[in-house]
Amino acid sequence: MKLKQMLCAVVAAGVLTSCGTEAKKEPKVAEKKAKEFEYVVEQFADIKVLRYQIPGFDELTLKEKKLVYYLTQAGLSGRDIMWDQNYRHNLEIRAALENINNNFKGDKESEEFKAFTTYLKRVWFSNGIHHHYSNDKLKPEFSKEYFESLLKETNTELSVEAFEVIFNDKDAKKVNKKAGVDHVLASAVNFYGPDITSKDVEDFYAKADKGPKDQPIEAGLNSKLVREDGKLVEKVWKSGGMYGQAIDKIIYWLEKAKEVAENEKQAKTLELLIEYYKTGDLHTWDEYAIAWVESTEGNIDWINGFIEVYNDPKGYRGSYENIVQIKDFDMSKKMKVLSDNAQWFEDNAPLDPAHKKENVVGVSYKTVNVAGEAGDASPSTPIGVNLPNNNWIRQQHGSKSVSLGNIIGSYNNAGGTGRLKEFANDQEEIDLEIKYGKLADKLHTALHEVIGHASGVINDGVGQPKETLKNYASTMEEGRADLVGLYYLMDPKLQELGLVDNWQEMGKAAYDGYIRNGLMTQLIRINLGDDIEEDHMVNRQWVSAWAFEQGAKDNVIEKVTRDGKTYYNINDYDKLREIFGRLLKETQRIKSEGDFEAAKALVEGYGVKVDQEIHKEVLDRNAQFTSAPYNGFVNPVLEPVMDAEGNITDINITQPETFEEQMNFYTKNYNFLPTKN
Repeated sequence: MKLKQMLCAVVAAGVLTSCGTEAKKEPKVAEKKAKEFEYVVEQFADIKVLRYQIPGFDELTLKEKKLVYYLTQAGLSGRDIMWDQNYRHNLEIRAALENINNNFKGDKESEEFKAFTTYLKRVWFSNGIHHHYSNDKLKPEFSKEYFESLLKETNTELSVEAFEVIFNDKDAKKVNKKAGVDHVLASAVNFYGPDITSKDVEDFYAKADKGPKDQPIEAGLNSKLVREDGKLVEKVWKSGGMYGQAIDKIIYWLEKAKEVAENEKQAKTLELLIEYYKTGDLHTWDEYAIAWVESTEGNIDWINGFIEVYNDPKGYRGSYENIVQIKDFDMSKKMKVLSDNAQWFEDNAPLDPAHKKENVVGVSYKTVNVAGEAGDASPSTPIGVNLPNNNWIRQQHGSKSVSLGNIIGSYNNAGGTGRLKEFANDQEEIDLEIKYGKLADKLHTALHEVIGHASGVINDGVGQPKETLKNYASTMEEGRADLVGLYYLMDPKLQELGLVDNWQEMGKAAYDGYIRNGLMTQLIRINLGDDIEEDHMVNRQWVSAWAFEQGAKDNVIEKVTRDGKTYYNINDYDKLREIFGRLLKETQRIKSEGDFEAAKALVEGYGVKVDQEIHKEVLDRNAQFTSAPYNGFVNPVLEPVMDAEGNITDINITQPETFEEQMNFYTKNYNFLPTKN
C-alpha cells in the first residue's frame, strides 16, 4: 500500500555495461552544493517537477554504494513496463513524440510547438497519455492538422489508431470505477484484452488456482488476461514471457546486486526475487515477500516488482514499481517507537473486539531516504509505503512500513503558505499548521502505514477485499488506514511516547488540515463538473463528508461563509475524534464482513460526487496561485567512478538540469521493449 500526498530510479553512467551492450554516455549534469540546492526544476501545465537529495549516501561503504547503484539500474530497466501497462499505445506514442521533439527544425517558439512540448512533458510525467492522478486522457492544445505536419516534417511514423486516439474520445479513462459501467471494458489500462469484461474476470478468478485457503496467492498479480482461441488465458510477465526483454535486464542487475548484498538474508531475498522474475510463479513471489519482510538488517532496502493494484479496476494486477532506500538513521530511531507499541494501538482501537488482532506480528517502521525510483513510483512518488499487500503474509509475518523522508523534505522545501492562508478559517488555524503541520503529516503517514494497514482481521470464511468489496476495496482500505491515523493523532499516548511536545495542538493541526483538504483544497486537482475517482482522493472526501454530516447536530464542524468565501471550522475536536472512531469501527466491520453494499453506500454516497458550487469557488480562489497542484521528481544521477581495470571505486551523485534531459536519457538507455507487446 502506498500513501500519496498532493503532492527509473537513479541514472547509470560511466563505462559499466548492461548485459554486454555498449557503454552509456552520461548526459550533461550540473552539480549542486547542498547549501545552494535548487529544489524546483520546472513547472508546466498542472505539474511542478522537483529534485531531491540523498542524505547519508556519503556515509555508506563502497559495497553499499554498489548495491544502491545496481538496484537502481534494475529499477530503471523495467521502466517501459509501466508505460505499456498504463495503455497499449503509450510506447508507440512516446516514440513518435520524442522523435518529433528531437528532430523538428522549424519554429520552436510558436504557440503550437510550445503546446506540443507541454503535452510531451505531461505524457512523460504520467507514464502515458492518461493523467497520473485523475486518469483522464490528456488533451493536447495543438491541432490535429499541426500534429500531422510535425509527423511529416520529421519523418515520424505513427499508426492510424495511435494517432487518432490522441485526439478522439476513445479510451478516455485509464481506470474507470464509476457505478453503472463495465469497469474493465471502460478502462483503457492495458491489463486486459480489449474484449474482456468484468464478468470474464470474475468468472476466471472464481475458478483459478489461489493456493491454499489460508495462504492464498495474489492471483493475477503478474499477468495480462486475454482471450485466445475463445479461451481466457494469462500472459505472464516473466523472463521468456510478456515483457521478457526488460525483465531479463532487471534480472541482470539483480544478480549483480546479490553479489554485494549486506548479509546472507538479503542475498537470499534477492535470489528469490530473481527466481520469481525467471518463472513468474506467484508462490515464489510469496516466498520472496516473506523473506523480504523478515530481512530487516542492513542499511539498504528496496521495493521491486508488480505491486500496487490501484490501476486495475478489478484490483488483481500489480503495476511495476521500484524504490531504492537508504536508512535515515536519526528518524528511524525516533519512529521505531510506533512499531514497538503496535499492539497497544490495536488493543485500544475503537473496533469490535472480534475484529481486532490478538497479536500484531512483526510491524516494522523506518524513515528512509530514497536513492532512486522507477515505474509506478516515478516521477510522481508516494510519501509512505506499507508492504507486502498479501493479507495472510502481513498477519503471519508482519509488514514493513517506510516513510520517504527526503521526498517529504523536498515537498516541504519547495512549498509555500499562500493556499493555506486562502483556505484556512482563521489565524489560529494558520499558526497551528505552520508550527505542527509538517510533524502532523509525518505522524499521520506513520500511523497510516504502520498501525493502519497492519490492524484488524477478516472474519473466517470471508474472502479478500478485492473479491468482496470489489472496485471499492482500495479506497476503503486507504480510508480505513487514514482513520486509524486520525483517531490516534489526538491521543496523549503520542506525547507519552515522546513523539510530540503538545499532542493537543498537533492533533488540532492534523484535523484542521485533513478536513480542509478533504472538503475543499483537494478539489483543485480535478476539472469543474468531474466526479472524484482517484482512490485516495475519494477516501479523503468520504471520511471528511461523513464526519461533517455526523457532527451536524452538535455543529462539530461548522461551515462558515465570510465575504463570499467558504471555510470549515472545527468547533469540537474531541467529538470529531469520536466520530472518526465510529467511522473506523464501521469501515473495519465492512472489511471484516465483506459488506459490499455498505462500502458502496459509503463511497458513492460521500466520496465520489462533488458540490459544484464549492468546487467552482475553490477553483476561482485557487486561480491566484501559480504553484502547480501536482508535484513529482527527477531522480539524482548515480555515476560510477572506474579505475584502469574497470572496477568501480566510488559512486558520484549529480542532478539533472532539466526534466527533458532525464526523460531523453532514460529512453535512450532503458528502451528495452518493442512499441507493441
